[in-house]
Amino acid sequence: MEKKFFDKFADKAVCFTGSAGAFIAASVLVLIWAVTGPVFKFSETWQMVINTGTTIVTFLMVFLIQKAQNKDSKAIQIKLNELIAAHEQASNTIVDIEDLTEDELDELHKVYEQLGKFPRKKRETETKTKQSTSLQEEEPVANLRYK
Repeated sequence: MEKKFFDKFADKAVCFTGSAGAFIAASVLVLIWAVTGPVFKFSETWQMVINTGTTIVTFLMVFLIQKAQNKDSKAIQIKLNELIAAHEQASNTIVDIEDLTEDELDELHKVYEQLGKFPRKKRETETKTKQSTSLQEEEPVANLRYK
């Protein structure tokens, strides 16, 4: 029950905090704080109010934003996996590349950059002669360590 409550709360909070209304409300609060400066003689307490408030909000928002990004990332991965699964010539060898190290991802990125530099006609000719357009047959990718 708690998980569903937090999921709903996080979704609504992230939706609200990313809205124009939230930005305007935060701007108005900062403006009110700034205008009250002379009333409080720009005291340390007056400065601490905005510092403490923004620190607390930032601290809590980090967790809400991370939750939203994790959810979005999972959804995108599932959609991409579905597209790969639906295309009969697609290779599924890189479906789980999230588990690779940063260096391995950089190496794989270079392979795909090189593939993009092939002339289109040459790629289409090679595609017609192969069963799959998979890069698993390409030498640089074959040398990568998949987990």
